[in-house]
Amino acid sequence: MTHHAIIVIGAGPSGIGAAIRLAQAGYTDVVVLEKSDRLGGTWRDNTYPGCACDVPSALYSYSFAPNREWSRLFAGQAEIQAYLERVAREHGVPERVRFRTELIGARWQPTARRWRLETSAGFYTCDVLIGASGPWHQPRMPSLPGDASFPGHRFHSARWDHGFDLRGKRVAVIGTGASAIQFVPAIQPDVARLHLFQRTAQWVLPKPDGALPPSARWLFRHAPAAGRALRAAEYATLEAFGAGFRHPRLLAQIQRLGERHLARTVADPALRARLTPDYRLGCKRILMSNTYYPAVARPNVAVHATAVARIDGPRVIGADGTVAEVDAIIYGTGFHILDMPIADRVFDGDGRSMAGRWQGTPRAYLGTTVSGFPNFFMLLGPSLGTGHSSAFTILEAQLTYVLGALAHRARSGDAVVDVRPEVQAAYVADVQGALPHTVYAAGGCASYYVDTNGINSFNWPWSTPAMERRLATFDPDAYERQPAQEVS
Repeated sequence: MTHHAIIVIGAGPSGIGAAIRLAQAGYTDVVVLEKSDRLGGTWRDNTYPGCACDVPSALYSYSFAPNREWSRLFAGQAEIQAYLERVAREHGVPERVRFRTELIGARWQPTARRWRLETSAGFYTCDVLIGASGPWHQPRMPSLPGDASFPGHRFHSARWDHGFDLRGKRVAVIGTGASAIQFVPAIQPDVARLHLFQRTAQWVLPKPDGALPPSARWLFRHAPAAGRALRAAEYATLEAFGAGFRHPRLLAQIQRLGERHLARTVADPALRARLTPDYRLGCKRILMSNTYYPAVARPNVAVHATAVARIDGPRVIGADGTVAEVDAIIYGTGFHILDMPIADRVFDGDGRSMAGRWQGTPRAYLGTTVSGFPNFFMLLGPSLGTGHSSAFTILEAQLTYVLGALAHRARSGDAVVDVRPEVQAAYVADVQGALPHTVYAAGGCASYYVDTNGINSFNWPWSTPAMERRLATFDPDAYERQPAQEVS
């Protein structure tokens, strides 16, 4: 059994960032466990046609490792994956990664006061465990009656089958979320017929994207201050936009922009009606595309404004009775966001899983520590999601907090820190008390932000600067602590 001071689960953007920041802070006994044979996380897995980021490139990157070579204002998947691998390589991360090592289970050992991990490559122990597997990790496949009877080809967008030729095929796309908005325009010209099953219409805004001219790239390469200024400007712009999520009336003008975008690009009034949401912009994830509406308006596309009821052989049957006979099904049905798989694999000292304690509603103090799971830190955890900011901004704020906790352990001699249950409960109550005033709750929709218990356990109801301030300093009084000298 191998022991390390700190073990990080996952080598996507969160795990890479954690490994780098830990090394910069002087922590040398750190390993990252990665079930795949390659870094990158969601950007490694999602290779569907048209895959790209919906956050400006300059902001969708580590502040401590800016990329001065972005080719577009909004980078594509391959470019983001290359950036992550380059940054990891430059900071020596691959040497600390144990590839093809999947976490089977991690259990806190109260007597030894350390974590014991079972993995596909053997057993580990550690003093501190950091969960960095992320919420956009495990594809969500719907359970549809008759699904197994489908004789054609089917796959999830996050497991795109590049060996299957879609040209000339009749294809059903189930789901119209962020992934489908991107891959539908990419495949539409090639397929014979595309049936798009849309349970809920989405707000789609025009995307202010474009290639960065060589002169701009030269400037960012040779004048780092210009890149920092662009990042700061994008941050400020998104924060101004984010004010509308807390004050929904402010989003009215932006919603009108979405309405005009739809009206300009879809001439057919019947199709336009099917594509018009019946809820306020911002209630669900806001999508951006300049190509989606023109693609679905093409003659070889049928938009079925209905959920899928069942599959009967080659036929996909909608809840409204719509029938589409197809050769292939592509599921654009998202991920296990709130029922994150890692919660089934992390156990407290009594052997109860985190998922078992949550009972369908994820709860974590500042989205980072979970009461009853000592010395465990979760990156991109519950109630930290926003509708406007970059995941990298959230991640870096959390890493500041984690490093503060580790510095406290070293300085104070506290071997164990476990957030007090009453502190976590008070924090969760504050979040839930603030959410009803946001568009997430007042927008009149059902979204993946809401868990199986009907509680929004995804969103942060305040500004990103407020999040950064809350996470800037570790607060030891919020934790039950056990000094090192008591450890046997």
